[in-house]
Amino acid sequence: MSQRDYYEVLEVGREADASSIKKAYRRLAMKYHPDRNDSPDAEAKFKEASEAYEVLSDNQKRELYDRHGFAGLKQTGFSGFSGMGVDDIFSSFGDIFGDLFGMGSRTGRRGGARRGADLRSDITIEFDEAVFGCSKEVSVRQEVACEPCDGVGAAPGTTPVACGTCAGRGQVMHGQGLFLISTTCPDCQGQGSRYTSSCDDCGGKGKVPFKRTLNVKIPAGFDDGMSLRYAGQGDAGGMGGPAGDLYIAVSVNPHEHLIRKGDDLVFEATLGMVAAALGTTIEVPTPDGEESVTVPAGTQPGEVITLRKKGVPRLRGGGRGNLHIVVKVDVPTNLTSKQRKVLEEFDELPAGKKQKRRLFS
Repeated sequence: MSQRDYYEVLEVGREADASSIKKAYRRLAMKYHPDRNDSPDAEAKFKEASEAYEVLSDNQKRELYDRHGFAGLKQTGFSGFSGMGVDDIFSSFGDIFGDLFGMGSRTGRRGGARRGADLRSDITIEFDEAVFGCSKEVSVRQEVACEPCDGVGAAPGTTPVACGTCAGRGQVMHGQGLFLISTTCPDCQGQGSRYTSSCDDCGGKGKVPFKRTLNVKIPAGFDDGMSLRYAGQGDAGGMGGPAGDLYIAVSVNPHEHLIRKGDDLVFEATLGMVAAALGTTIEVPTPDGEESVTVPAGTQPGEVITLRKKGVPRLRGGGRGNLHIVVKVDVPTNLTSKQRKVLEEFDELPAGKKQKRRLFS
């Protein structure tokens, strides 16, 4: 597969300034980072965007690319990011994202506390439960701080020593010709030091798996695709860092007859042409149960009857939405000879004031 132009990858013009390039990369990296996007090609697109940013964000590399293209870069020994891990790439550019990257972020600084990963749990509720609110039990698997070692990962009485892999710097350098990339040390996780003996309970990780059950309260008016955030309820942080957050993603099963449009509901009522002409009474499903609704005589196809405050409670308060009844008229297609004769006779009857026939209404 041919390599795409770096400007095309970042979706910027060749005249783009440093700020535009940084903004474009941040948007694409957050979109395609595998911790946020589980599509099969997400990791490849993340690496492609990172490689483009590595070149275009550096004036010297960008000038070389603009003049000689990929061939110029290859002459310096640059071979791209395809062989690097996502975490290594992300730790190189982590300052671009800050705390906004949130879910699954594993960035950290030498000797400092690291925030725990965010977690996500998916639940499905029924239509009426979303309308009026409900409580659900949710099982969550997470990593909590190891109690015997207080989350440090070291055996009792063990003192830290400088990491031999990074010589205490917490960062290691990856070289590709003229280009050098600094990433978090894989052995000390950026701390710059290691313990000679690991905790037996957590194997040196400082965290242990744990399963717990939460009682999640879904407020009235919740909609399909919304999420609840529980701050500090995600995985434990590293080296005393804060825990991540827990996100409960909610899916709502559709109603058999009602269609939700924000806080309003829509019900499509199909009438026969005689019922529409003469008027009738129909039973309409509402969140509060069935309700008898009178359809006036002469109701036309597409007319809407509104039941006020029969919709969904507004999530932030302030009453309820409305329920709109959209009238559809079922025109018969296979008339018997007797039916046809009756309609023809009806069409010839005077209607008080003669109206022109219209092909379209």
